[in-house]
Order: sequence, then structure tokens, then C-alpha cells
Amino acid sequence: MRNTRVGAGICLAVGSLALVAPAARAASGPAGEQTIRISPAAASPGSQVTVSTRACGKETYGKGTSEVGGAFHLFEGDRKGVLVGVFDIPKGARPGTDTVTVKCPPRIKITDTYRIVDRAPTGGIDAGFGAPRDQGTQLAAGSALLAAAVAGGVVRMRRRAAAAHS
Repeated sequence: MRNTRVGAGICLAVGSLALVAPAARAASGPAGEQTIRISPAAASPGSQVTVSTRACGKETYGKGTSEVGGAFHLFEGDRKGVLVGVFDIPKGARPGTDTVTVKCPPRIKITDTYRIVDRAPTGGIDAGFGAPRDQGTQLAAGSALLAAAVAGGVVRMRRRAAAAHS
């Protein structure tokens, strides 16, 4: 009986991975698609933006332009085949979208956009459990739930041990 449960669990895990893999492949785009990565996706005036790409292949140099930040250069980064460039958003930039264009020899040209936001985010992230100042209550509730789970596990183990000795 136990082998049947383990086998069923393995089959479910492998089946779910088999169903998810094509969707993950489709989300990454078609093979050979040239993309750039802009970080952060939402930047504020006065901050620095990093652009990276694998689109240039074996090249070790590329040029980039930002409508707001101006021209910048891309050089080989920490990882082989990845070019990285950095530019600053001027302090007087207005909120909206900015277009970044990367060019690599001989004729590769890629364009992507990112958002310029009014100000940099500050403070904790609201994840739906209330304000960060309420952490003491959340920590106490989580600890109580964890203690209840441990106690339930101990009781179950003791009952099994007692049933095995009978």
C-alpha cells in the first residue's frame, strides 16, 4: 500500500512538471529571440539603470541609447556572452516610459521600455497582511500556528508508537 502511495506521488510530480515545462518554454519566447533586460523596471529620476543583453552573441561591445538618459556603452559583464551597460536618469526627468535601444555589430538592434516613476519607493512592502508596523502580532500568530503543528505531530507520533506496542 505504501509503495502505491509513493508511486502515485512520483507520477503526480512528474506529470505536473511535464505540463508546466511547455508553458515555461513558451513564456521565455521563441528560440533565438533577442531580448534586453532593464533593471530596475521602474526607476526614479536621479537613479541608475542597468541594461544587459545576450543578443550580441560573441561580440564584447555594444552601444545603447535611452531617450531620457542619453547614450551609453555596453561591455562584457561577469558572465560570458552578456553585455552590460549603465546610465543615469536625470533628476528632472518626468514620470512615464523611456525607450532603450541597444545596437551590436553587424546589424543587431533591439528596443525595450521601462517606467520612470515619480519617486523611489520607501518603507516596507504591503503584501496584504497589513502595515509592517503590525509585525509583532503577525509573528505571534505565526509562532502559535507553528507550535500547534509541532504539538499535533508529537501527539500523532506518540499514538503510532503506542499502537505499535499493543
